Amino acid sequence: MHSTEEKLKAFERLLEVMDELREKCPWDREQTLESLRNLTIEETYELADAIMNQDLEEIRKELGDLMLHIVFYSKIGSEKGVFDIADVLNGICDKLVFRHPHVFGEWKVKDSVEVIENWEELKMKEGNRSVLAGVPVSLPAMIKAHRIQDKVRAVGFDWDQREQVWDKVTEEIQEVKHELNNGQEHEKMEEEIGDLLFSLINAARLYNVEPETALERTNRKFIKRFKYLEKKALEMNRSLKEMSLEEMESIWQEAKSI
Repeated sequence: MHSTEEKLKAFERLLEVMDELREKCPWDREQTLESLRNLTIEETYELADAIMNQDLEEIRKELGDLMLHIVFYSKIGSEKGVFDIADVLNGICDKLVFRHPHVFGEWKVKDSVEVIENWEELKMKEGNRSVLAGVPVSLPAMIKAHRIQDKVRAVGFDWDQREQVWDKVTEEIQEVKHELNNGQEHEKMEEEIGDLLFSLINAARLYNVEPETALERTNRKFIKRFKYLEKKALEMNRSLKEMSLEEMESIWQEAKSI
C-alpha cells in the first residue's frame, strides 16, 4: 500500500488535472453543479453494482469516478468564491471530530448502538429540528424507509423485542387482503400495500438484513432463472406465449437447481 506522502501526492495530482480540464476542455468548462447531478447519481449506482458483484477492481474504478465528481463540485464552488476542496475536507473532519467524542473526547460508549444514539443527539445540538431532518427527500423509497426506521430507533422509538414486529406484519397483511377484496379506492389499496412494505422493511432491519440488498439479490436471481427459461424455450423452438404455465414451471424448477 502507498505511504501517506504518496496518497497526498496522488490527491494533489487529481486537483491539478481538474484545474487543467476546467481551463482547457470545452466539455468540462461547460459543466455546472446542476449538470453534474444526474451523472453523480449514475456513478453512485455504478459503484453500488460493483459492490453487489464483489468486484474489487471495479469498485476501485468507480470510487475514482466519484472522487472526480467531489473535486469537480469543489472546483466550481471555488470559482463561485463560496467554498473549495479545503473547506469540504475540513468541514467533514470537523463534523467527524464533533460527532465522535468517544474517540476525540472524554465520552465513554459500550457498543455501536450507543454510538448511534449519541450521534443523533449531537446532530440535534448542531441545529437539526427533527431526527428525520437528514433523510434526503429524493432517496429511493425502500432505502428511505430503512433510514427513517434506523433514525427513530436511535431515540428509542422501536420494538422492545424484535419478534413483536411479526404481529405488525401479520396485521398489515390482513388489512391488505381486506382492502384488495372489498375496497373500491385505488388510493386506499396503495396505502395498505405501502404499510405492509414498510413493516417488512422494519422486520428486515430488526434482523440485520439490508432490504435493498436482499431485494436486489432476488431480482438478480429471478433474471437469471427467467433468462434460462427463455433460452430453453428457444432451444425447443417454442414461444413463451405458446407454452402452458405447467411447461414453464417445469423449466423454472430446472433453473432453480443450477
